[in-house]
Amino acid sequence: MANTTRIRIAIVGLGFGEDFVPLYLKHPDVEYVAICDMNEARVAAVGDKFGITRRYTRFEDIIASDEYDAVHILTPVSLHAEHVCAALAAGKHCACAVPMATSIEDIERIIAAQRQAGKNYMMMETSVYTREFLYVKQLRDEGHLGPITFLRGTHIQNLEGYPIYWQGYPPMHYITHALSPLLALAGTNASKVYCLGSGELRPDLRKQYTNPYPIETALFRLQDTQLAAEVTMSFFQMARSYIESFAVYGEQQGFEWEQLENEGPALFTMQPVRPGHHGRVTTATRVHMPDAAEQLPREIARFTQLVPYDESDAQRSFRVGGGHGGAHPYLVHEFVRSIVEGRAPAVDARTAANWTAPGICAHASALRDGELVVIPEFS
Repeated sequence: MANTTRIRIAIVGLGFGEDFVPLYLKHPDVEYVAICDMNEARVAAVGDKFGITRRYTRFEDIIASDEYDAVHILTPVSLHAEHVCAALAAGKHCACAVPMATSIEDIERIIAAQRQAGKNYMMMETSVYTREFLYVKQLRDEGHLGPITFLRGTHIQNLEGYPIYWQGYPPMHYITHALSPLLALAGTNASKVYCLGSGELRPDLRKQYTNPYPIETALFRLQDTQLAAEVTMSFFQMARSYIESFAVYGEQQGFEWEQLENEGPALFTMQPVRPGHHGRVTTATRVHMPDAAEQLPREIARFTQLVPYDESDAQRSFRVGGGHGGAHPYLVHEFVRSIVEGRAPAVDARTAANWTAPGICAHASALRDGELVVIPEFS
C-alpha cells in the first residue's frame, strides 16, 4: 500500500469499541469508518452520535466486503481467535483487543493466519502506551534506572456483574496488562513460570471455566537474563480497589505505580555512598506523569486527555478520550501507520504471542500447584 493511501476501517464490537470510534474518525490517514455490533440499538446509537452511516450487525458482512482494508476487533475474548483468523483470511489487516487468545493452539493459529495472509495483525495492548510506561521507558533509555534488577505487575479488578463470559475467568489468561510493560522494559520474553492460585473461587463462579482460584500470583524467569518478574492477577473475592499497575527497580532508580488514585506514582533514587554510614539512602518523590502527545498527529493528540469531541458543534460537544492513561490514540496511530507505511506494527503477532502465552502457562502451573512450566517462544 502506498504511503499516500488512506485506509478504510471497520470497528467490530461497540461496548469498549466505542472509545476508539472518534480516534479513527479524526485520524488523518483514515478515509472512512464503519461500525458493527450484534446489538442493533447500540449500532444506531453510536452511529447517530458520531454521524456514521456505514452500519452493520453481522461480522461476516464486514469481512466479505471489499470496502474495508482493516478491522479493529473488540468482541468477547472467546471470539478473538475466530474473528482474527477470519479477518486475516479475508485479506483484512486486523487489530484486536487483548488477550490474543486463551490457548497456545489458538496463538499458533493466529500466527499462521497472519503469515499466510501477509496482512498486519496488532494486539492493542494499552499498558505499553500509558503515560506511566512512556515516562519509565524514557528513564530506562536515558540510563537513569541503571541495570534493571526486578519487576512487578498487578491487575486487580472485580468482575462481578460484568457479562456472563467473564464470570469465573482464569485471572492469568488476561495477563497482558500486567506483564507486557515488564517484558517491554526488560527487552526480553519470559522463559519459565511458577504460579500459585490463592483462595477458593465460589462454586457459583466455577461453572464456566472450572477455574478454582480467584487470585493467581506468578514468578517468571526472563529469557537470557538473571531477572525475575512477579505478577499478581485477581478478578474476584479480593477486597482491593481496581488497579492495573507495574513497578520496575534498577540499581539507581525505581518506579512504583500509584497505589491510591490521585496520590501519584513514586520515584525512588539511590543516593551515593556516604562515608561512615551504614547502607545507602534512597529518596522517594511523588512524580507527575507528563503527556507525550506531541508524538501524535495534531488531529488526535488531544484525545490523550478527556476532551470535547467537537467544540464547534453543540450536538457533538460530548467528552471523549483519555482511555487507559492516554494510551488509545497511540494504539490507533501505530496500527494505522503500520498499514500505511507497509511495516509490521509494534505489537505484532510474534510479540503478542510472547506477551500472551506466559499467562496461559502460568494458569497451567497454578492448576498443578506451582509446578514449573516452560513457556514456548514464538519467532
